[in-house]
Amino acid sequence: MRNLIRGAGILALAAGAGFLTPAAIVEAADADAAGPAQAAFVQTNDPSGNAIVAYRRNADGTLTPGGTYPTGGRGGKELPGTQSDPLGSQGSLVYDAAHRLLLAVNAGSDSVSVFRVDGDRLELSQVLASGGAFPTGIALHGNLVYVLDAGLAGFVSGYRIQGQSLQPIPGSTRTLGLPNTDPPFFLSSPGEIGFTPSGGQLLVTTKANGTVDVFAVSTGGQLSAQPVRNPEGPVPFAFTFEPAGLLTLVNAGASSVGTFRVERNGTLTPAGAPVSDGQVAACWIVSLREFDYVANTGSGDVSQYRVSGDGSVTLVNPAAASGIPGAIDMASAAGRFLYVESGSSGSVDVFAVAPAGSLTLIQSVAVPDGGSLEGIVAG
Repeated sequence: MRNLIRGAGILALAAGAGFLTPAAIVEAADADAAGPAQAAFVQTNDPSGNAIVAYRRNADGTLTPGGTYPTGGRGGKELPGTQSDPLGSQGSLVYDAAHRLLLAVNAGSDSVSVFRVDGDRLELSQVLASGGAFPTGIALHGNLVYVLDAGLAGFVSGYRIQGQSLQPIPGSTRTLGLPNTDPPFFLSSPGEIGFTPSGGQLLVTTKANGTVDVFAVSTGGQLSAQPVRNPEGPVPFAFTFEPAGLLTLVNAGASSVGTFRVERNGTLTPAGAPVSDGQVAACWIVSLREFDYVANTGSGDVSQYRVSGDGSVTLVNPAAASGIPGAIDMASAAGRFLYVESGSSGSVDVFAVAPAGSLTLIQSVAVPDGGSLEGIVAG
């Protein structure tokens, strides 16, 4: 979608696209591929009552339905409310393996839910205010959590994990200065929030301003008063970090992937030139082994990329998987499986990943009350 910001491109995205991992997705490799089953969790984001649907992840990657756990809040839909991606973001559901916690946003009730995780079972332990309007993303590093609120001017607010709950950090809220409403329009809402690998900086992509905002993070968890705003338009969306620490950024407006070095002063230095996948509305990204997979919500498919150590980007397969209506959020597990949400069909497609990175569909799972689903993690 090279002309998303111009006329027909916007209409195509608004009609058939949904915008968004980790984002903020946390992966956990199997100690033994034939060993005990793991779990996957999907967020329904139902405006009448948000819930997490749990699945047992079998050794062959397939999912067996488990329980459904209400979050104690409501899901939400960004305007106009007809797109396949209701939250317009990556990282609305995050798994904290170190503390065995699952964190979920409740966009419709301006809150965050905290679950204790025991295998594929959940126990709701806390529901607390997100710090602003219409939360859509969560960033996690160690004991530090920041929540992204997409409504109105856009805000980020900090929390500490203490035991199995979140404690707000006084004075941590910062504004993004966005021209939004509540709920926001999906093309002007933030795309993702996430920490650099060191935890020393916090990044937020802003579709409205076409920037990647970089806050400095103090040892006490406070952010700099203002971020460094890096123009990376037209529509910077989701991102991930490569093993070498390079930022890999998806630009929905150009349907491309490029790499950057995040400098200490908060500026972004290009490392690898952006490469388009030739699809419509590349938005979400997840890493699996030496590959990066990008969900193209407008064309309903997934592209496969490879990023070299020097940051150069290679498009391996523009349509490694297709036939995924409104492809949105993704998760990977065990280095062998990719899970892709279909926002238009309220389901999850399960793919086996071959050593060369090719994808083979092995299962499609309908998500109960998944008409507004957004957010998935697998471990």
